[in-house]
Amino acid sequence: MEQMTAMPLYRKVKQYIIDQISTGRLKPQDKIPSEHQLVRKFAISRMTVNRAVRELTDEGLLTRLPGVGTFVAAPRAQSHLLEVHDIADEVRARGHAYSRKVIEHDFVRPRADILSRMSLPAAISVFHCLILHFEQYSPIQLENRYVNPVVFADFGKVDLTKTSPYEYLMGVAPLQRAEHVVSAITPKKSVREALELKEGEACLLLERRTWVGERVATYVQLYHPGPRYSLKDQFSR
Repeated sequence: MEQMTAMPLYRKVKQYIIDQISTGRLKPQDKIPSEHQLVRKFAISRMTVNRAVRELTDEGLLTRLPGVGTFVAAPRAQSHLLEVHDIADEVRARGHAYSRKVIEHDFVRPRADILSRMSLPAAISVFHCLILHFEQYSPIQLENRYVNPVVFADFGKVDLTKTSPYEYLMGVAPLQRAEHVVSAITPKKSVREALELKEGEACLLLERRTWVGERVATYVQLYHPGPRYSLKDQFSR
């Protein structure tokens, strides 16, 4: 008769915490019992408890705040792939606090590959903005946007601290067509630091081109933290 292998102690701790979450005893953003409390409850070593908590954190079920404690992670933010919408509306629809930081807002001569994506001739300048969006005070999206000045001549005058690019652009000339390309990438250092990602963590990049009439109106790169964000799509006939 085959002998059953006992469940490792660290997995018992993991299963206990998972059960507490799945039954609703622990809800998103609730603080879990401390490692000391779990050590006493299971009569095991602190190293064993630490492994269980660390693995659940790596799996995205928990989040640790140094000096504060370990909490049940909020569900991943989710965006619909085929929809073009304002990130502020998406965050507020989840009942969460939204804010943004305008890092750059200027008139630039972009790289040749950017101009090519916008179907613009070489050596032309376009409007550009770089904005970091926050959900519950954590960075959820880095927006790197290029705007065609022929379509939106006054974009440089917009106060992006008060009006989002989406609000202004859709108000002036609603788009007629959009193209999306999604990639999982290893972000460069500036993107990783902005989104508070650890080295080696994945980043979701959504590239979007929009058209007004026959002109490419905008090209935007939307970077999202892979561990905290997902893209969703649904199609019906």
